[in-house]
Amino acid sequence: MLKYLAKRFLLLLPTFIGITIVCFLVIHLAPGEPTALQTELNPNITPQAIGQLRTHYGLDKPLTLQYALWMKNLIKLDFGNSISSDERPVWEKIKERMPITIYINIAAMVIIFLVAIPLGLISAVRRGSAVDRSITVFVFIGFSIPGFWLALICMDLLGVRLGWLPISGIHSPGYEHLSFIGNIWDLSRHLTLPVIISAFGSLAGLSRYMRSSMLEIIRQDYILTARAKGLSERTVIYKHALRNALLPVITILGLSIPGLIGGSVIFESIFSIPGLGKLFYDAIMMRDYNMIMGSLTIGAVLTLLGNMIADITYSIADPRIRVG
Repeated sequence: MLKYLAKRFLLLLPTFIGITIVCFLVIHLAPGEPTALQTELNPNITPQAIGQLRTHYGLDKPLTLQYALWMKNLIKLDFGNSISSDERPVWEKIKERMPITIYINIAAMVIIFLVAIPLGLISAVRRGSAVDRSITVFVFIGFSIPGFWLALICMDLLGVRLGWLPISGIHSPGYEHLSFIGNIWDLSRHLTLPVIISAFGSLAGLSRYMRSSMLEIIRQDYILTARAKGLSERTVIYKHALRNALLPVITILGLSIPGLIGGSVIFESIFSIPGLGKLFYDAIMMRDYNMIMGSLTIGAVLTLLGNMIADITYSIADPRIRVG
């Protein structure tokens, strides 16, 4: 087991370096520079002033040297300063926004895991029944509804008309005067809609994967053998079939982590949540290279960790992987 994990861990470093190279090239190939936003609207700007700005931000250096300097700073966990009016360190701005995005995505993953797998399991075991058809209708609705549209509908119904939940931000006015429990309750109410909306689309897809995997497993010969031995249906399903049916689902869960981070850009913008997604979107609009690279680096790390977690879980669920 340890040898298998060591091999997987050693592959992370070259993969990470490759991701950063591609991201660095892509953002520099895009038209425009950060200095353009500071100079294009100023008719009195001189070429000398533009050159000084490019030198200040290091944009006058060759692209290979820029990447080498960026990687040298990254080794020291230094993403540089934001190319914006405040010029604050990128890592400080990311640290401020990271907890809320991670909380939303972990909560969404838990909901997806706890709801999608039982739905897929029940749908497969009761194939063709009214329960299966009802779950199928629910899943297709989840596939069909755009997330941003569902978010707006829920905001209007649950927030504006019924007033049950807040529709923007993460705190109510005067939250600093609340008790610790009051702060937790206030934060939970503000994040209920973003978490549910974030989980809804992935929940629908994962339940279909679980159903298909389970249907394939319960047709296998060893399941027929287990039933022929007189084992109870509960033992056959939960002990023999479910563990093997989870293998492809584990892979999907691991790959869903970066998807949730990317989707947070939409939900954080809609609900005005100060998270990594909103920070990344603002950085793109401002052409803030250092902030974009910092956000992409965090996303790459989360993606690789998600794959690593999937590999570990895969090896636990299937001993043949550890033997191989």
